[in-house]
Amino acid sequence: QVQLVESGGGLVQAGGSLRLSCAASGRTFSSYGMKWFRQAPGKEREFVAAISSGGGSRRYVDSVKGRFTISRDNAKNTVNLQMNSLKPEDTAVYYCAAGGSYYVSSIQDVQYWGKGTLVTVSS
Repeated sequence: QVQLVESGGGLVQAGGSLRLSCAASGRTFSSYGMKWFRQAPGKEREFVAAISSGGGSRRYVDSVKGRFTISRDNAKNTVNLQMNSLKPEDTAVYYCAAGGSYYVSSIQDVQYWGKGTLVTVSS
């Protein structure tokens, strides 16, 4: 069992930056690939970024490439999402997710979810 708690959301102006963090419980954190998803108002939850269990592989949805960076610290059981050059269309609740295949972006493939943290980008 893995419990995930996100933090770091807030209100930021377009062009600004935020760093989201996800703290995970459980001794097996380092065995899980980790992902970030987001859900904008009135839209479906979508994949944002993934990192492999060891941290050596990362991938992103095209809309955030070059702006967002996912990282993890297995010693501290944390995964982070550094978000730069934020745009109003990045406004969403951001969810940390654990488990499933690193290569799969579907929400159905996720084993554990956090409760989310709200990011609002003003224009």
